[in-house]
Amino acid sequence: MKKHLNFAQKGIFCAFVLLLCTSWGFYAHKEINKMAVFTLPPDLMFFYKKHLDFVTEKATSPDKRRYILVGEAPKHYLDIEYYTDSILIFRPDWKEASSMYPSDSMQAHGMLPWNLIRLTYYLKEAFEKQDVKSILKLSADMGHYIGDLHVPLHTTRNYNGQLTGQHGIHGLWESRLPELFAATNYNYYLGHANYITDIHKAVWDALQESHDAVDSVLNFERRIRNNFREDKMYSYEDRNGKTVLVYSEAYCKAYHYAMNNMVERRMRSAIKMTGDLWYTCWINAGKPDPALFGDLSLTEEERKENEREQQGSSTEGCSH
Repeated sequence: MKKHLNFAQKGIFCAFVLLLCTSWGFYAHKEINKMAVFTLPPDLMFFYKKHLDFVTEKATSPDKRRYILVGEAPKHYLDIEYYTDSILIFRPDWKEASSMYPSDSMQAHGMLPWNLIRLTYYLKEAFEKQDVKSILKLSADMGHYIGDLHVPLHTTRNYNGQLTGQHGIHGLWESRLPELFAATNYNYYLGHANYITDIHKAVWDALQESHDAVDSVLNFERRIRNNFREDKMYSYEDRNGKTVLVYSEAYCKAYHYAMNNMVERRMRSAIKMTGDLWYTCWINAGKPDPALFGDLSLTEEERKENEREQQGSSTEGCSH
């Protein structure tokens, strides 16, 4: 017989779900950007390593902007159900998509691949101008959106399991699992960054791979849930001095391995693609010498903002 959570416990648990429900979770986004640096060739790696803290901390900036800037949220996802599976075959560019779909519908249903492709042009231009601040900010943003591209739940309207009675799966898949297993179980050896000859194809291929995994993400969690007593699904942990109810390690481990380490594989792919696209933009800019880029110059307000970001993290609710 299942032991059901009382109202207070469920309230605590829901609060924790909201805490974790940013894309990939802050931990994983930072890890993706940080590890991508080590795929780069020596000269470019030296430049990024010099600014490793900046690129790592700024990996979460797009998530923070979602709650401040109008138009930011759609850059993080694409609801395939609205566009239909045919979009994965046709793969329109931005001009084609803009002529096919109303602007307000694209704002509602996402524009992740087009936004990411647009950023590659901006990063190329920043390299050409040797604009250190823009290079680093765009690189950090690009790593974030590449991370989002590799999350299956960012390709579906059922992004948090809310349509299938699996509310909270968003935070479970992309935050709780990496936090538990990435540091000790994930293999980040990915070799060297490679030049991407067709950026459009690479982005849409990654989106296709993510969307192909949606059913597995949902079905495996449903199967694990049906085999766990509710009192074994959750446990208590201390979070910033507060005791909160979380998915138990046993439950997370069962889900993690039922998916054959899918989270690790998607995270590795995101790291590799981030390094590949940074490298590709540099090559397309004519391979400017990173030794001539100069130092990062921040205003006093920007320095204070960096300090605030390093001291705290967002507790915003769940969206795509």
